[in-house]
Amino acid sequence: MLQSWAYFRRAISMVPSAALLAALTLTFFIVSCSQTKTSSNNQGQSAIAVTASPGSPIVVRTPFAEFHLLPSGYVQAFLLRDGKSLTLDDPGADSDANGDYLVSSGREIRDFVLDLDHAKVSSASGRLGARGKRIEVSGKSQSSPSLEKTLAMEVYDDFPTLALTSVSYKNTGTVDIPVDRVITQRHILNASLSDPKVPSFAMWSFHGSSEAWGKDDVMQIGEKFTRANLMQVVMHNDENQTGGGIPVVAFWTGSVGEAIGHAETVPLRLNLPVQTLPNGRVSVDVTLDANTRLQLGQVYATPLTFISVFHGDFYEPLSLYSKMLQVRGLSLAHPTDADYQANWCGWGYEMDFTPKQMLGTIPKLKQLGLRWATLDAGWFKSRGDWEPRTDTFPDDSLQKVVKAYHDAGLHITIWWIPLVVEDGHGKDILNHRTYQLSNVVKQHPDWLILDEKGNPARATADLGALCPAVPEVKQYYKQLTERFIRDWDFDGHKLDFSYTVPACYNPKHHHKAPNESIEAVGDIYKIILETTRALKPDSVTQACPCGTPPSLAWLPYIDQAVTADPVGARQVRLRTKMYKALLGPYSAVYGDHVELTDVRFSNTLQEVDQGTDFASEVGVGAVLGTKFTWPAYGPKFKLVELTREKEVHWKKWIDIYQAKMLSRGQFLDLYTYGYDSPEAYAIEKGDRMYYAFYAPDKTKPWRGQVELRGLAPGTYQILDYENGKQLGPVDAQNAKLNVDFSEHLLLEATKMPERNR
Repeated sequence: MLQSWAYFRRAISMVPSAALLAALTLTFFIVSCSQTKTSSNNQGQSAIAVTASPGSPIVVRTPFAEFHLLPSGYVQAFLLRDGKSLTLDDPGADSDANGDYLVSSGREIRDFVLDLDHAKVSSASGRLGARGKRIEVSGKSQSSPSLEKTLAMEVYDDFPTLALTSVSYKNTGTVDIPVDRVITQRHILNASLSDPKVPSFAMWSFHGSSEAWGKDDVMQIGEKFTRANLMQVVMHNDENQTGGGIPVVAFWTGSVGEAIGHAETVPLRLNLPVQTLPNGRVSVDVTLDANTRLQLGQVYATPLTFISVFHGDFYEPLSLYSKMLQVRGLSLAHPTDADYQANWCGWGYEMDFTPKQMLGTIPKLKQLGLRWATLDAGWFKSRGDWEPRTDTFPDDSLQKVVKAYHDAGLHITIWWIPLVVEDGHGKDILNHRTYQLSNVVKQHPDWLILDEKGNPARATADLGALCPAVPEVKQYYKQLTERFIRDWDFDGHKLDFSYTVPACYNPKHHHKAPNESIEAVGDIYKIILETTRALKPDSVTQACPCGTPPSLAWLPYIDQAVTADPVGARQVRLRTKMYKALLGPYSAVYGDHVELTDVRFSNTLQEVDQGTDFASEVGVGAVLGTKFTWPAYGPKFKLVELTREKEVHWKKWIDIYQAKMLSRGQFLDLYTYGYDSPEAYAIEKGDRMYYAFYAPDKTKPWRGQVELRGLAPGTYQILDYENGKQLGPVDAQNAKLNVDFSEHLLLEATKMPERNR
């Protein structure tokens, strides 16, 4: 059911209603030579039509999109909107516009020709619903005639702007065929097709890779753009190492967008490379390192991939991707009341914090109205063992801190990192020491992930890792979770450095494939979440992929997302929107420490966090967070100290957050990032609509007209709720307002009773 007028206005342009679908009938044609074949629909009514004729592409048409399958295997996607057929696909701009090909012994084999005249058409497999169509075509390589390629495409009534594809290669000859890499879902994009006045590369993009700490996920494509977008690979390009990712890349202009990715429910090692070509077009594909040999009769099959078209920005394809995965069997965790509570984190005191500092902050937390806190990094002796440091937390002092918070009416979560261990190799950069040999590794060295050479593999922060596919490792993390929640009485977790793990070549694990370790990462997070929920139903389980997008592996097994060490306020807003798309419009997304809304670096490259932009958390529906220190502890903590002047600002915004609780409202995708100016967001909560506008340059005032989209018919009183200023009535039929603001403008729209209009 559509839950609001605002959501309806956006959704109706993309998805047919059930009544509309029921009224539509399927007309399906296959034209071969001079004959026309019509297939009967035994699935009930459908809105999908498939047509083909000699010398022409196979066309799959839904009420909202068309997918053209070319003889080369290229799938050209069109959005049907406002009576127009819109696309970014430009296969004619590339003489080798193959949608799929492979590399054998360093040689690209692109010359496959699919026999479209003998396509097999049937009912879809049921992956994405009861109704749909499957088209299967085969062809051979002209240069390697013993290599046969088969492409299958499925389009479903319930997902009318998305097509699933899979490709397989079969060796029909007598000689082995080496397969180095396989490229699938390749597209050549051209923004000029939607706007002739702009260069062909002039589009915005979203990249789901966990590529580097602080790197933007949303960016404009430039004339010399390139990005590898590796997925589920430990990246060693900074001191912390990243890796993981959501296997989606998306591109959009003001009128049309296109996204590709893999559609499997388990994390896979692959990459989604994007680059601007010499002719100005943008290429994108799914690349898999096969590293195999096909013997007689053997088949190499790609994972299931998808292409989707949309109107709007990255929210649309990410939301569709999430719904697709859920239909395929992936379930998302539901937030608890606790997940929406504003949080103070002890990271302001950094690694060597003390019980005195944690306990000394309690009065200020109560005074500000904060009820949740996090005991952050630095409390442990060794990563992997997760036992308290004896110098700062001797005996049972850690448990006493937890008890003191509970006695004060506060809840507290604990910071730690699943799967990583100190294994006597590598260096702890934060503490400038070589990693210890943790007890868990001493006692269970066979649990370690080993690389291809038989050495302990390196995970994030140059640490070793336990293999999540080993049953004893799973049990170990269940016991750890029970210790934290049941024995120590913490109220949840901040699971940090949540990336991925290396592929495992440990022969004692008897893996069918090295990637089993990567695919099992989610099992550990699932154990943590379910064990915690069983012990404390109203708990918080948060995962932080520091500085990057999340990982498909653990995304279903958290109840509070986090914008993950954002570098500035823009990343807070865009990552909140990303998570609202992936986890749902009501999901709990922690905006992280407000101090990170303004991140700078000193002359010595030390990070300086001095942000105060609560509006970039509150206005977009994120959960408010802060890491201030109090009282004064000297110059080391001066930048994050809660001074008297700052306290007034903090108290104001904490009160606004708790009065409005927009984090519990319905995030509405009504504005297109990059094309609607100023940057804008909308949230529906109860009988009111809330809007947030952000100036393109926060150092300059913004003047102009803003549009309040999504209002149901009627007249509304508009309030600047940050400053308590009435801005006058607005009629929904012409919901535009002339405004003048600096940095941001936060509005509340309340429908006026009939008698007051």
